[in-house]
Amino acid sequence: MVEEWANMGRDLHLVLDPRHKTDSLELAVRDMIRDGRLARGTRLPATRGLAHDLGMARNSVAKAYERLVGEGWLEARVGAGTWVASSARTTGRSTLADPTVTGHEPLPRLDLRAGIPDTTEFPRAAWAAAMRRALARVPASALGYGELRGVAELRHALASYLGRVRGVVVDSESVHVAHGAGHAMRLVCRALRARGARRIAVEEYGHLLHREILAASGLDVVPLAVDDAGLAADVLDGSRVDAVLLTPAHQFPTGVALGPQRRAAVVAWARRTGGVIIEDDYDGEFRYDRRAIGALQSLAPDRVVFVGTASKALGPAVGLAWCALPAELVPLVAEQRRLEGSKPDALTQLALAELLERGDYDRAVRSARTRHGARRQHIERLVAERMPSAGIVGMSAGLHCLLELPRGIHEADVTEQADAVGLAFEGLETFRAAGARGAAERKPAMVVGFGAPPPHLFEEAVEQALGAVERASG
Repeated sequence: MVEEWANMGRDLHLVLDPRHKTDSLELAVRDMIRDGRLARGTRLPATRGLAHDLGMARNSVAKAYERLVGEGWLEARVGAGTWVASSARTTGRSTLADPTVTGHEPLPRLDLRAGIPDTTEFPRAAWAAAMRRALARVPASALGYGELRGVAELRHALASYLGRVRGVVVDSESVHVAHGAGHAMRLVCRALRARGARRIAVEEYGHLLHREILAASGLDVVPLAVDDAGLAADVLDGSRVDAVLLTPAHQFPTGVALGPQRRAAVVAWARRTGGVIIEDDYDGEFRYDRRAIGALQSLAPDRVVFVGTASKALGPAVGLAWCALPAELVPLVAEQRRLEGSKPDALTQLALAELLERGDYDRAVRSARTRHGARRQHIERLVAERMPSAGIVGMSAGLHCLLELPRGIHEADVTEQADAVGLAFEGLETFRAAGARGAAERKPAMVVGFGAPPPHLFEEAVEQALGAVERASG
């Protein structure tokens, strides 16, 4: 008869023969290491606890461990227990660190992709203190399933912060907390679809993932032209769309701001048609040469959904974003959340609320703004010195800039040269949606994301990027 056991200390699922437990324990552990279920560097349960759960003598478990150590499967560390040896032979393929199984590509050594912040200065001490305060203050009732729209403390703190910093007009009842900006957009788009929306306009240049989220929500995506003043708002009327997704404070990735007249025109379109504007404020707090442009939402709180995120100021690992909703969308988004049943964990939300209330989040934004601003200045200075025929265009804002290429150099050739030296570097056309109404040709350009490289690799990454442009010239 075969018995299955699971250790109650450090979990380890084993299948043993009750007649020969010592031998079958040794065999089971060896097989688990060989096929990858126990990865190299995994700590095994203590002999006392495992023996108790398996109904064996502790000495028998210790002997099995000793034999596996002698064969090289395990290693014993003085005072630290028994571990799977780093040199253990495996024939199986664990999915824990295999990008071909998990679907994740290995990260490039040098990375200038847009939208990735510098996380080396994450406010660890402030975050740890905020989490401790949250744990100390949270009542047991708040550790249940809680409100799907987010904990009240964070929604109150966000309503106050967004009004003070971005000019957003909203109360806490209309704020929803999401796992990330993409999650927030998905909720809003599904609510729009349930409301009867069929078509949504997007900027000609933008995130492919965002266009995929819109399409997956059941909306037809209609790209509209972008020029040096942002979205060509005059084509909205003839586009027969029910909503529009914009990045008005800092167009992604061209780096321009939606001009005052076009802001007014977009709002007028929404009021005239009953359309909805989704404002993606992905890096609105990051302006280096002047005060940040206020949120478009402040012009029409009843027509604009404002989407923001903590990923740029703190880091994507925090996994929190938010949306400020017009009153008519609040019950529709709430229904989508009910059907989905997904929300960020309460403790992380409470920790962010602590940061916001104590001013630590403001300090994190200022610190990140200083670091990223210095990086942009370094790029501007280097381009001016080494490549005067090129140019940095767009606002002095955000976590990326646009490098217009010298005449005769193509984006694809630069990308190829960058790939050859292990540099992730994307051309502007990578972000373009085909078939935009009113689209005009733009100069070839590279999108330089200056947040991703750690400090010790930043200058090398920029040097390699300019080198790729130079090599692409022939």
